[in-house]
Amino acid sequence: MDSLAHRQLSSTCWRAASSLERPMTTNSPAVGTTERPALRSGWLVLVLLAAAQFMVVLDATIVNIALPAIEEDLGFAGSDLQWVINAYVLAFGGLLLLGGRLTDLFAGRTVFLAGLILFCIASLACGLATSPGLLLAGRAAQGVGGALLSPAALALLTRAFTGSRRAVALGVWGAISGVAGAVGVLLGGFLTDGPGWPWIFYINLFIGAAVLVGVLARVPHEAPRAETRLDLPGAALITAALVALVLAVVRSEADGWTAPLVLGGFATSAVLLALFILVERRVRQPLVPLDVFRLRNLAAGNAVNTLLGAVLLATFFLLTLYLQQVHGDSAREAGLAYLPLAAASLTASAICSQLLPRTGLRLPLVTGMLLLSGGMFWFSRLEPTSTYTPDFLVPSLLWGAGLGLAAVAALSAATQDLGGEAESGLASGLVNTTLQVGGAVGLAVLSTLTFDRLTDRLAQQNPYPVALLDGLTYALQIGAAIALAGAALAALTVTNKRRPPADR
Repeated sequence: MDSLAHRQLSSTCWRAASSLERPMTTNSPAVGTTERPALRSGWLVLVLLAAAQFMVVLDATIVNIALPAIEEDLGFAGSDLQWVINAYVLAFGGLLLLGGRLTDLFAGRTVFLAGLILFCIASLACGLATSPGLLLAGRAAQGVGGALLSPAALALLTRAFTGSRRAVALGVWGAISGVAGAVGVLLGGFLTDGPGWPWIFYINLFIGAAVLVGVLARVPHEAPRAETRLDLPGAALITAALVALVLAVVRSEADGWTAPLVLGGFATSAVLLALFILVERRVRQPLVPLDVFRLRNLAAGNAVNTLLGAVLLATFFLLTLYLQQVHGDSAREAGLAYLPLAAASLTASAICSQLLPRTGLRLPLVTGMLLLSGGMFWFSRLEPTSTYTPDFLVPSLLWGAGLGLAAVAALSAATQDLGGEAESGLASGLVNTTLQVGGAVGLAVLSTLTFDRLTDRLAQQNPYPVALLDGLTYALQIGAAIALAGAALAALTVTNKRRPPADR
């Protein structure tokens, strides 16, 4: 079944590639200029970069199905399992802005290759882990590699294609990002029930090796910019702020939302964020030039993208708990249950990339977030004896279609007004950061609400599956409200007007 999803994905890439087959060529830049060399064989470069992004997004969700097996083999406590996901997402989201800045200042191919190699080494370490600490360290290292790899890949893509070709390329990129999450849980089920959970990490070695060879052969080296300064204080502050925020949310499960440690964590996060803004206003080459948030669609697109991330990772986490611990499905059965969701997301992504030039950004983005909200509310009605077609298949199709529409439209909204070469790393870093930060905070909040309710119901002598289902129902309803808020935000803030080229 997973091969079907990959064939569909390849079909989309090949259809998009038909308009990209002519390489993007330019005359060689004159000596002393900062013009970057053109990428060769546009369609192949697109496939290579999309494969790298597929691997990075895949690793945010592929572990979901394997969590019960990891819990048993390595001795995780149930409430600590979310850190297998959050260790990756926090390192990834916290350092994406730095990765984007590195891409703008140094050779994009160099940053990409460094991230790819680190990601693969960390994946090997995760597969070989024999304790929770070793696995979490490996997951954090994966996140660092992804934070270098992902913005560099998107920046290389936006530099390679312009105009209508860039729209097609971004459509494929959005499809990859949206579908990889669903394919991750599908593939994770087969690998966990087959060779074992370490193979959810070992598979990255094969993907990474193929991408490494292709990029070395097809993507030319770029000279770094003459003046390169890194905003390391800014990177440290924003990462620490995000970690403090998520730690406070997670700690609330044990101590309560008003506990001194929890309130202190929130206060620390707020202070660090304020210091980050202060530093960004004063440094010569900031990690994030704050003026970019005056661009309406960039600010709106990233805001909606944050809410999209909040429901994206959490939904996979919550539904996997339902399928395996309430409904009693095996890892492979749970993975197969996501196949229609993946197909719906892929189809909607492909359609959205074709419709955006006609409909504008607002309609598909609002529609996508509404479908996500409706799907999550439908999921919240699941029972231990629910049947697949009416109770899981139909909301899966709704949710998957919403994900495909929202992912492509949010990506386009957040990047279309930053068209200059010097801004491509910033744009890619921002859009990936908001998605991952939203994912980390959303997962922390919704999983904490789930386990809070689970603890209360177990104290009332409810059976474990019943108690867990009550927590999942509550969290899914909150998630539906978050997606609905995203739809309202998109309707009120996103515009169909593009920034004039002269102002970019």
